[in-house]
Amino acid sequence: MSDKPKENKNVTNERKSLNFIHTIVEQDLREGKNSSRIHTRFPPEPNGYLHIGHAKAIQIDFGTAEKYGGKCNLRFDDTNPVKEEVEYIDSIKADIHWLGYDWEEREFYASDYFGRLYDFALDLIKNGLAYVDDQPSEIIAVQKGTPSVPGTVSPYRNRSAGENLDLFQRMNAGEFPEGSRVLRAKIDMASPNMHMRDPVIYRIINHPHHRTGNTWKVYPMYDFAHGQCDYFEGITHSLCTLEFEVHRPLYDWFIDQLMTDEYRPRQIEFNRLNLTYTVMSKRKLLQMVRNGVVKGWDDPRMPTLCGLKRRGYTPDSIKKFINSIGYTKFEALNDFSLLEFAVREDLNKKAPRVMAVLDPLKVVITNYPEGRTEQLETINNPEDPSMGSRNIPFSREVYIERSDFMEDPPKKFFRLGPGTEVRLKSAYIIKCEDYLKDKNGNIIELHCTYDENSRSGADTSGKKVKGTLHWVSVLHAVRSEIRLYDRLFMDPELDGHKERDFMEFINPDSLKVIEGFVEPGLAEAKPFDHYQFQRTGYFNLDPDSSREKLVFNRTVPLRDTWSKKK
Repeated sequence: MSDKPKENKNVTNERKSLNFIHTIVEQDLREGKNSSRIHTRFPPEPNGYLHIGHAKAIQIDFGTAEKYGGKCNLRFDDTNPVKEEVEYIDSIKADIHWLGYDWEEREFYASDYFGRLYDFALDLIKNGLAYVDDQPSEIIAVQKGTPSVPGTVSPYRNRSAGENLDLFQRMNAGEFPEGSRVLRAKIDMASPNMHMRDPVIYRIINHPHHRTGNTWKVYPMYDFAHGQCDYFEGITHSLCTLEFEVHRPLYDWFIDQLMTDEYRPRQIEFNRLNLTYTVMSKRKLLQMVRNGVVKGWDDPRMPTLCGLKRRGYTPDSIKKFINSIGYTKFEALNDFSLLEFAVREDLNKKAPRVMAVLDPLKVVITNYPEGRTEQLETINNPEDPSMGSRNIPFSREVYIERSDFMEDPPKKFFRLGPGTEVRLKSAYIIKCEDYLKDKNGNIIELHCTYDENSRSGADTSGKKVKGTLHWVSVLHAVRSEIRLYDRLFMDPELDGHKERDFMEFINPDSLKVIEGFVEPGLAEAKPFDHYQFQRTGYFNLDPDSSREKLVFNRTVPLRDTWSKKK
């Protein structure tokens, strides 16, 4: 029986549907490379929270393994203990699971291989392929030269293998301070690829590691650990973003020194996910968290996966967006409105339609019996009849949106005005007879009448009206905090202002907090439940909510308004 993995039958294998990565994978499978195995990995650094750019990598790493019946490892690149925290590890695992992927029992850490990496470094030294350099990092950087000027050979490059072994072992014993010495691979200081000019592969860090404690005083650089960990784990396809394309010759050089059989991993690069009005730098995201610009990594204005989850984005919407922009070899800046479109399209099918009034104006229906309440049926989602219907209470006083009334409306204003009629959604047709103002001239209350024969679903009035308004019964309304989130930055292309502080472009109106009213059924909502507030937008219940106080986050408006601002 063949051990060749079978492709998931639920995924189409039509040639036109393949991205270039899957085209390469299928070619490797046809040629029987690596025993026709497919084994990928997602290797996050535990120095921050994942953002939507990481979702693109997660989707290709786990998705490729899933499509071709292979495996995908989760491997934390924990090679810099100064910046790493267990909090980040826990958040990364939670985000991957939220997106719908699982690494099963294959959870690894670069620190699992510190011993093997150290032994490999010793082998390089013994073979004359690595040496200890005593120079400061600033001098080493200058000696690297430029892309058009060859590098300068270090005065320590020709130390004997015995001296290098002694120094490297003493570095790991803690005899030298940070920055005093590094271990470099001996490759080619005249290479046109700067990364091949005797790269640093180990440095001294006198800081306890979250998993290994004080066992190690030297830690491998990413370029050294990356490919070797792939090799140790049997990875067949190492998928990474385009900035690592120039690192690939170094990746392959290390594999050449390490490999002992025909198996070898293959690095393939794809374009990053870049979004307008967004920063993806972990350093900048951390700066905003520490400076209080946002209220933590899960602030709904952040591009972090936990922030997008809290805002109400769904895994399916994020995956749909990523599939729509695809994987290529060319960098691109994607419009944020494309992501919002994917969110709307997904929630349109899933989110129940509910009544919520964000800027209330009281309406008294003067001919409706006082003390009477009736239950009116309304459908939950016209896009999905299987979601059924519910009853909402109706009474003599209701709230409508303040913007749905004008004292002197223009000709095509199909909402309420003096003497005009509209339908209250799933209820009755009402007519504005009068209104009250406060001492400042602000309208504070409408007096209307209703047609008892115009009940929705049983209308015998014969009336035709063009406007339909959402509403909430005053007697049953639940006061709620409504958080209106918008884009965090005002400028779409922040990378175009590298000479300026990115904080200058913060949108001062990225969050507005108001009080509104929602229909009573929402008091039973659970955190992260999605809703479409009729005619307003998509919202979800925030984890901050309690029985005493409901808090709703606006996920996205019903329509794109930012494209018109360009």
